[in-house]
Amino acid sequence: MNIVSPSLLAADAGKLEREIISIQVFGAHWAHIDVMDGHFVPNLGFSPSITAMLRKSVNIPFDVHLMTSDPMKWIPVFKDAGADIISFHIEAVDDPMPLIDYMLANGIKPCIALKPATPAESVFPYLSKLFMVLAMTVEPGFGGQKFMPEMLPKIESLRKEIERQGLQTHIQVDGGIDGITCSQCAKAGADVLVAGSFFFKSYNRNAVIKTLKNAE
Repeated sequence: MNIVSPSLLAADAGKLEREIISIQVFGAHWAHIDVMDGHFVPNLGFSPSITAMLRKSVNIPFDVHLMTSDPMKWIPVFKDAGADIISFHIEAVDDPMPLIDYMLANGIKPCIALKPATPAESVFPYLSKLFMVLAMTVEPGFGGQKFMPEMLPKIESLRKEIERQGLQTHIQVDGGIDGITCSQCAKAGADVLVAGSFFFKSYNRNAVIKTLKNAE
């Protein structure tokens, strides 16, 4: 069964508390929270204060995706706001190890995110210390984009290397995930599915969660 992490970026911003409660009520495993600084990507996302407010409403893990130029600045801030899992972009740092080691020492599950143009091999040296790799299947920064099928070989490459090293590292995909692309990604080796519009714009969120969980 896949892990499902609906993205609040596609939620109704005027009803965020109700929206995040629906994630838990309909049986999703995590809540995906996008953080953007207007520099690494040309958009703004959720703040620490909003994240801390939402933390009071549910007890599912918070899966925070940092799309920021200085991730180390934000990791402790979002940990204090309630993040359980934090992904940072390898393109934003010279050396990922200090961030990974900091997160491991402070009870945060460390993850590295890859833009579409970044090869899978860039994360291979760090897999043994990572909880998860996030393979973006759209360009980061905006919701509602079309899935990039050319990312499927990258997912396959990540899964092959994780298995070669005998690891349990998760592979997350984010961007354009729907009832068709979720199966393509699961077949390629992803086991954590982020869905924004597919979940929040649906009239049957329960069915969406079941589809994502059982995609193969």
